[in-house]
Amino acid sequence: MPVLPLIDLLIMVGWTSLMAAGLLKAIRLSTAYRPELLGLGPADLVVFAGACLLFGLALAARTWVKYHEPKLMAQRRSRRQEGERALHEAEGTNVSALPATPRAAADGS
Repeated sequence: MPVLPLIDLLIMVGWTSLMAAGLLKAIRLSTAYRPELLGLGPADLVVFAGACLLFGLALAARTWVKYHEPKLMAQRRSRRQEGERALHEAEGTNVSALPATPRAAADGS
C-alpha cells in the first residue's frame, strides 16, 4: 500500500480540523450560540488535528528512515571497517590477515 497518499490525507484532515476549530471558536466569541461539529467543540477539534498531524509526521519520518536505511547501514559498516583497519595498522598487525567482515571473524572462517 502506498504511504504518501495516507500521509497527505492525514495532513489535509489535520489542517481542515484546525480551520474548523478556528471557525467554531470565532462563532463562539462573536455570538451567544455554542456551535459543535459532529458533537465536537473547538478544543476537541484542535486535539484531533494535533493527533492527525503528529501521526502523519511520524509516518513520514518512518518512511524516510526505511528508505535510507540500507545506505546508512553501508556507511556505518565501512566506517567501522576503516576504524578497525586503522587500529590494526597502528598496532602493527598484518592487515591482510584480517577478515573482510566482522561476521567472518565470528563464524571462524
